[in-house]
Amino acid sequence: MRKAVSEILRNEVKDPRIPMMTSVVEVKMSNDLSHAKVFLSVLADDKGKQDFKDAIASASGFIRREVSRRVNLRTAPEIQFVCDDSIEKGMELMKLIDETIREDEARD
Repeated sequence: MRKAVSEILRNEVKDPRIPMMTSVVEVKMSNDLSHAKVFLSVLADDKGKQDFKDAIASASGFIRREVSRRVNLRTAPEIQFVCDDSIEKGMELMKLIDETIREDEARD
């Protein structure tokens, strides 16, 4: 499911509001496989993120149809898209760690 959604976003959805730096971080399926929660990460500013959310909302029907065609499931799962900012938070943490290391080295 994760691979299918990633390929659809990268190759099939032609909306310019979806940046190339969009990653499918995780997909959580319900026990009966009728619902899927897809966690997406995108590197963009606040306006870019809002445009991205709007683009995903408008393309969700297409993505659902394509997923049901590619993944062998009895029914097409209802897909909920969630923006995940863990990659951005990780980058901010790495930046803070690097700054702290530089400050410590400057003091020595």
